[in-house]
Amino acid sequence: MKSTRLLSALMLLQACGRLSSRELAERLEVSERTAHRDMESLSEAGVPVLALRGSQGGWELAKGWRTKVPGLDEAELRGLLMAQPSALGDPRLAAAAERAFGKLMAALPSCMRDQAASMRARLHIDPTGWRPSSENISMLPVVQDAIARDVKLSFEYRRADGDIAPRTVDPFGVVCKQTVWYLVARAPTGMRSYRISRMSNAVALAMTFKRPVKFNLAAYWKSSTAQLERKWERYAATLALAPQAASSLGRWCQLVPARDSVRGAVVPSDWVIVDVEFESISEAQFMVLGYGPRAYVVAPEELRERVSADTAAAASAFRMSE
Repeated sequence: MKSTRLLSALMLLQACGRLSSRELAERLEVSERTAHRDMESLSEAGVPVLALRGSQGGWELAKGWRTKVPGLDEAELRGLLMAQPSALGDPRLAAAAERAFGKLMAALPSCMRDQAASMRARLHIDPTGWRPSSENISMLPVVQDAIARDVKLSFEYRRADGDIAPRTVDPFGVVCKQTVWYLVARAPTGMRSYRISRMSNAVALAMTFKRPVKFNLAAYWKSSTAQLERKWERYAATLALAPQAASSLGRWCQLVPARDSVRGAVVPSDWVIVDVEFESISEAQFMVLGYGPRAYVVAPEELRERVSADTAAAASAFRMSE
């Protein structure tokens, strides 16, 4: 849109000082003729754009003139810059945020602009995990559009079991938890949260809905996640661990010294016996097997039997392969 391009041109002049028509055209991705007309449009709108002729000529703003930006103190500036666009994770969102940061930086006084650039140079946020993420947020723009206009949203949703079912909801807001995006919406059965990467064929409908006046997205999310955590299945186990295994497992979950009644387990003197909570017996089995001879299941019996059976099966398969 022309208005967006004019604003971008204005910010470029503020940030860079004098620019030729060719330089403006390259940065705005338009022809030199269009860049020249944009400068004339800014001048007609009351912006003091000066045209300087000659080999070193170009376009620049009148000395001392700049757009007005609310004053920021040092603490406010530091807090804003800590929210780096890279923290958004998704390349498209990060690119849009980076453009917004560029406009803000251009509108700052020169002294604060230098300070802001120094702050940003000393902070880098890597939003990616060690394991690649498969989050697909291609439906996010449609979701945001429906939320902004308070209209109903229709989409197909892939549930955790793989089944796909249609949904029509009243979208209240989006939440980004680390790099995973969720839609918080009112469904016919009540409030629900939908993982945006599982949505497809999203359409913002023409039907509006009335958003509750007192609805607080942050408060709702905090409450709903607390309820979810209480519902999660927990599986308690007592393990004897070698020092290296204890150190490693302690980075993943909390280790609590085991009750005295199991202290009689025969293990090396430098081992520890701890109580651990896992999300399921399968997770406990996987973790114990991963530590091999450096971990032993003290209790419960069913977990010890599973680990013993898997260990025996692996040994048998190895013998057969020889």
